Amino acid sequence: MVNMDYLKEKPVAVLGAGAVGKAQAADCALAGARVHLCDLPPFSEKTLFGVKESGINFYGTQLNLHSFERSGIARMEMVTEDVAEAVKGAGLIVITTPAFGHRAFFEKLIPCLEDGMVVHIFPDNFGSILLRKMMKEAGCDKKVVIGGWSSSPYGSRVDIKGGVVLPKIRVYYRAITLRGAAMPMADQEAFLESAKYLGSMDCITRNNGIDPGDTALDIGFSNVNPVLHCPGTILGVGVMENWGVIYGNDKYEYSIYSHAYCPSIAKVQYSFYQEQCKLADAIGVGIQRFEKKQFFHRESILGAEYMGPDYVIPFDQQDYIQYGTGPHDINNRYITEDIPVGCHVYHELGKIYGVKTPVIDSMINLANAMMETDYYASGYTLEYLGLGGKDVDELNRYLREG
Repeated sequence: MVNMDYLKEKPVAVLGAGAVGKAQAADCALAGARVHLCDLPPFSEKTLFGVKESGINFYGTQLNLHSFERSGIARMEMVTEDVAEAVKGAGLIVITTPAFGHRAFFEKLIPCLEDGMVVHIFPDNFGSILLRKMMKEAGCDKKVVIGGWSSSPYGSRVDIKGGVVLPKIRVYYRAITLRGAAMPMADQEAFLESAKYLGSMDCITRNNGIDPGDTALDIGFSNVNPVLHCPGTILGVGVMENWGVIYGNDKYEYSIYSHAYCPSIAKVQYSFYQEQCKLADAIGVGIQRFEKKQFFHRESILGAEYMGPDYVIPFDQQDYIQYGTGPHDINNRYITEDIPVGCHVYHELGKIYGVKTPVIDSMINLANAMMETDYYASGYTLEYLGLGGKDVDELNRYLREG
């Protein structure tokens, strides 16, 4: 087993201070780590508000199978807008920004990388592949380990009152298992071992454990967001846009899980997932496997992340834990990230490796119409990720060996 004990004495740098970033930073600090929290202008004016002065109030039900909880006021060792300052001397670098924020952070991170650092991306969204490409382009040969995760360790929401982003984060569930992989897979052992030194992974590493993925593409396929968010938001748009208008009491109590999911949407989600499985099989990489029945209840396949595969809330029952989790508008990351990143990469892979993706493509087509845009033109491409022009053998060699 590779020894990663040196990480114990080093700070944890969290880049991005949204819902995932605040949760990660607070949880790691409450677990005893020295935490450096960084976000970039112009977002930092709101996201870092009050954190240096009052810390982060980490609270919530934190539902999980093992009743693992941690709460309190978390104090940061450093709060900064300077990536170089945040990561200097750190051992673990945690990237929590949405996918379209990756490049801005990566550009500032690459010149500051130090030998021995381990980069964790939550969720990966092909970020580990992009970071390796950008390092190569920049001529960076630092001996660092890079990998990503299929999801965040939490369902979390930042408290916002009257447009003010407060230094408070509500965690309504904790994952008991996540799927992760290094880029390249040659670093897998070190990457997975390093997660044991990340306080935000304690509920996972101390209980069910990590689900090892098979390449960074596996982690892209195993991200539950596109398969859950896109059909739920697009096919449930009528419920969402009418909630608090002609029915429902408060627009901000709406959730796709509580109010949109139904057997017909579940059938679309399962068909979407089957296309993902065909892509993974055609390329020769892994994907998290689910049984069909796991899609047909209120929590769908998300529930397995924090309560195990037997967790079921029938469609004729309510899912109160998800109340208020949205989305509340079609112009939301459930569309603006999961369509051009997740869905479009699947579409591109299907074209190159001979897998038809009609359900995934339908999500892109409907999102184009609703958003009055062209995600085929603006979405992630294989060339952008550095994967273009590779046959299956070349792609696997790159993912596995670098």
